Amino acid sequence: MKKILTILVVVLMLAAFSGCVDETPDDGEVAPETEQMTHLRIGYQPSTHQIAEMVAMDKGWWKDDLAKFGITEVTEYSFPSGPPEMQSMMAGHLDIAYVGVAPPITAIAQGLEAKIVAGVQVQGSDLVLRPEIADNYTSPADLRGLKIATFPPGSIQDGVLKKFLMDNNVSIDDVEIVPMGPGDAMTAISAKAVDGVFLPHPGPAIIELDGNGRSVASSGEMWPDHACCCLLVSDELIKNHPDMVREIVRIHIKATEYLIENQKESAEIFAEKTGFDADRVLYSFEQWDGRWISDPHIELDCALEFAEVDYELGYVDRLLTAEDLFDTSFYDEVKGE
Repeated sequence: MKKILTILVVVLMLAAFSGCVDETPDDGEVAPETEQMTHLRIGYQPSTHQIAEMVAMDKGWWKDDLAKFGITEVTEYSFPSGPPEMQSMMAGHLDIAYVGVAPPITAIAQGLEAKIVAGVQVQGSDLVLRPEIADNYTSPADLRGLKIATFPPGSIQDGVLKKFLMDNNVSIDDVEIVPMGPGDAMTAISAKAVDGVFLPHPGPAIIELDGNGRSVASSGEMWPDHACCCLLVSDELIKNHPDMVREIVRIHIKATEYLIENQKESAEIFAEKTGFDADRVLYSFEQWDGRWISDPHIELDCALEFAEVDYELGYVDRLLTAEDLFDTSFYDEVKGE
């Protein structure tokens, strides 16, 4: 109990710091150890990477399609980045999570019982520098001495940025990397409190439109075809409600296909949920190098590379395997129907 309370305090502190969390679960929402389940709790982040979750919620698919399994209530919780989202899941407050593939690596190494069951999206972040600095940028070596804001250690953005530096013989110690949520990072670069940011979209596009920065490298250039977001499901759900997990994967596939085919409407759904302007969100779609997916096999090899990077950085004390991180059987069964 003491450990759980400590984790909850950390989650709440990170949520308050970011300014981007709509709400977080309280102690009373820990699911009882029973076969009966009526309440599904979903974690997500307010980036265009995870619009599939928002589309499914807007269309009522989470609640309507899962009603046959006894689900009467669906609650979603917004997090500024993956690490605090995983802390909440470790505390027992989330059943499924839309999250980067990197944060679950650390969490599973620390005891989280969950598996990646579907892919969500690849690439889709940008390294953005203040205009006057971007004008003189020619290579990663120019990042030495700069102050760059990005998501906390253990996140996708943290891992991609640090691997980018290491791959280009730039010491991580030569760049001041500051952990921030997306809202705080966008404010920091506009106030010139940092020299640059490395963020998922739509942040980079908004910064550019406001004249506060310019992209000097997309994440696909920094780490080609890297995995980004995934759909993570608790082992409790997998073991005790496998039919529901299959339906969750069906909903995610349906939402992803709808998103790809109806981008204008999806941008409006995202804008209404997050407060961004829909036209700016559409501009972000045009600028990013990301791609929405549902197939977890696309992300598997890269996730294992992230596990190696996390091990090299000292975030985990052992190398995790595909069996530790993935359960692709649900996706395979659904696609084989």
